[in-house]
Amino acid sequence: MQMVREALGEDAIIVATREENGGSSVRVTAAVEKEMDAEEAAEERAAALNHNDEWLYADDDNEAAVLEEITETMLRHAVSEDVLDQVVSCASIIGISEPRLTLISALDELYNFAPLPMKRAKKPFMMVGPPGAGKTLITAKIAARATMAGLKVAVITTDTVRAGGRGQLEAFTNLMNIELLSADNPKALKEALMKSKQADQIIIDTAATNPFDRHQLSDLSKMINAADMYTLLILPAGVQSDEAGEMARIFASVGARYLIPTRVDVARRLGALLSAAHQGGLTFAEVSSTAKVADGLSPLTPSKLTQLLMPKAEHGTMRDADRNLRKAG
Repeated sequence: MQMVREALGEDAIIVATREENGGSSVRVTAAVEKEMDAEEAAEERAAALNHNDEWLYADDDNEAAVLEEITETMLRHAVSEDVLDQVVSCASIIGISEPRLTLISALDELYNFAPLPMKRAKKPFMMVGPPGAGKTLITAKIAARATMAGLKVAVITTDTVRAGGRGQLEAFTNLMNIELLSADNPKALKEALMKSKQADQIIIDTAATNPFDRHQLSDLSKMINAADMYTLLILPAGVQSDEAGEMARIFASVGARYLIPTRVDVARRLGALLSAAHQGGLTFAEVSSTAKVADGLSPLTPSKLTQLLMPKAEHGTMRDADRNLRKAG
């Protein structure tokens, strides 16, 4: 609070806070209401005298309607109470009269968004997540996208115990003429990475991890620490919000930094996505909306996320919002 007041003044308030990087840092959103000088206040009073009561309350009514629609959207998607409070609080200070644009701005302020590199990547991508999340399919999708872009791709699997674990992924890599390497321990993973160092993108699929099993979590942590990697948590939409938040926080504690939601096309409630990113301090990367390997993986932006939460939004409005956010950034 002292840092906020030093930056914005004694009247500043904290609108929202959330942990990032697995709890090693905290992001604070603060604001201060603009004070009017005497001349501005006099002009406002004069304007009020020249209009009827309906005009006086029009802005307040519109703001209340915007916040009400955003609140209803959050409740419909069963977000956790802390996420609801932060989104609505942030939306209340933005001052945009259209609900979807307000939500886009609030999400952009409260969450981090960073699509995966489309060209040569500095570090390998590692997929981690609970059973049934879709890690193998996401591995295949990223490999297919890179291959179609003309990049040299290497794929490694550490899922060597589960029956059919390697076979499922190998069916995809064979179609793309990619050799599938296996690694059943951190040392073997380092060797596979060295063998693949000439590739433009290296993609690693891991065995499903129960985040509440400390032995499985320990094994995953050792794999993650085998090299410096982009560690991506693959999490299905439709999970209960508090459950998703707890899982994300645990995976973040062993190194997960990015979030790729899956199955958003078959989920009716997406509050788990916001809770996972909030509790785990994770950055939204991509989103998967179909089981097709060559399609359905796209960057998850504030407007894309709003489109998922408010599906009736107009595409033109979303494109304009994305363009404005890129200019502002």
